[in-house]
Amino acid sequence: MKIDGQCFCGHVTYEADVDPAKVAICHCTDCQMHSATAYGVVAGIDLSTFRLLSGTMKTYVKTAESGNRRALTFCPECGTRIYGGPADAPGGFVGLRVGTIRQRAELTPKLQVWAKSRLPWVMDLSSIPSRDKQVLP
Repeated sequence: MKIDGQCFCGHVTYEADVDPAKVAICHCTDCQMHSATAYGVVAGIDLSTFRLLSGTMKTYVKTAESGNRRALTFCPECGTRIYGGPADAPGGFVGLRVGTIRQRAELTPKLQVWAKSRLPWVMDLSSIPSRDKQVLP
């Protein structure tokens, strides 16, 4: 599936090819912290299909809980993470952040990983009241 996307501020724009069967929710503590929420959602892609259309990106290398060094690539202007992959074997398979993909509604996760770190409340949000828009206090 051909997709396109961008960072929050629009400095970074890109195109890529995504296999909708390779979309996952990651519950690792690094994704929780870096996304500032309960989990990350990624589409696994071959980096050779990623085409940067505009902007420049910056990379931060982090040693994950697994001990693997992860290269996290993001927009240097607004900080939006674009993708992450192995730092010691650049290229190949990376996790493209689904939130940056314009066609994200079409990419339903097929797998959850690092479930041992999953926050206990994420499996059932149905009991939490919802609103269509933010309600100010």
